[in-house]
Amino acid sequence: MSIAVELLTEFRGSDLYDLCDATEAAVIEGGGFGWLRPPPRPMLEAFYRGVLVVPERSLFVGRLEGVVCAAAQLHRTPPNNEAQAFQAQLAHSFVAPWARGHGLARAVTVAVEKRAREEGIKVLRLDVRETLAAAIKLYESLGYVHWGTNPKYALIDGAMVAGRYYYKDLKQHGQ
Repeated sequence: MSIAVELLTEFRGSDLYDLCDATEAAVIEGGGFGWLRPPPRPMLEAFYRGVLVVPERSLFVGRLEGVVCAAAQLHRTPPNNEAQAFQAQLAHSFVAPWARGHGLARAVTVAVEKRAREEGIKVLRLDVRETLAAAIKLYESLGYVHWGTNPKYALIDGAMVAGRYYYKDLKQHGQ
């Protein structure tokens, strides 16, 4: 099966529909970057349309056989925070459950890192629920350093879930 990753600057064809479908599937599976249940489709579509117009955000998508099934965002530091302009955040990363096992999570993450390096970003940060073992394993295998844990990171089904915080020095781990 063929995979591809791209920086999305506009929605073409069924891209938005496929991205929303993949997001809904990931949220239902428990890996939905903060959502506990899929939001109404119009809200989800508005969310992604909004991502494309925010200058400090870039949306990367992964495709399996041409269908959008994975995504991540690069969040740059806003202009009013010059002291931290050297860093950015890898956020809202997911792969639809039906598309896992093809290397999409790694490929999307590497694409975000590559773009960050090209823009002169020196450090990439991310946070992840402690329950997402596959994501943690991936990030650690790519050289992300776990620097802290928040024991009350998220509330899922009435229970507190810890969250792990990571950073990666992009200059030290250049490719």
